[in-house]
Amino acid sequence: MSSSTALILHSGDTSTAENPKFIVKTINICGAEEAILGLSLSYNQPMDKMDRVADRLAHKGNGHNKFLESICVWQDITAARDWWSQFDTYRIDITKQSESTMHTINKKPLTQENFATRVKEDYLEYINNLIEDKAPVAIIKKALPESFLQRRIVRTNYMTLQSIVRQRHNHKLGEWHCYCSHLERLPNKQWLTTLASRFNPPA
Repeated sequence: MSSSTALILHSGDTSTAENPKFIVKTINICGAEEAILGLSLSYNQPMDKMDRVADRLAHKGNGHNKFLESICVWQDITAARDWWSQFDTYRIDITKQSESTMHTINKKPLTQENFATRVKEDYLEYINNLIEDKAPVAIIKKALPESFLQRRIVRTNYMTLQSIVRQRHNHKLGEWHCYCSHLERLPNKQWLTTLASRFNPPA
């Protein structure tokens, strides 16, 4: 498996065009060789014999696929607040660093480019008036619509990403389709996506 990958996906590249500003970039992947080494120790087999074993165990759960936790993934994601609120439910071995709304929201006026979908001009003017008038940051943050974009650097792992694919690949929010499509382009995608539809069949 490649130790790193750099992929960029705009939602407009897929069948979902409702949010062309949703961007995912995987900037690094590491730990695959170490994960397979650990698996080879469990089976007392050489590493070059472990590919089929890993494929077989990847979706078994109950600790059989814990090698996936050792494969770390760093992603650069720009998404709207409503998507981030759902992503934040995945708390297992995930760390996030983001653009600080608290420190930056009152530095300059907002434009339509700061939002995933178009905001009514009068409401955008209302927010910018709050910024111009130096309103408390807490008030400005509460005024931001769910379409407000935020960029974060996320560290996660293949185990968590597999859970996301299983639970979200048929989600009503189109950004999840884009995100899962991006994951399907990562190395050893079969560890993430195989049998996903069996766990979460289409509605």
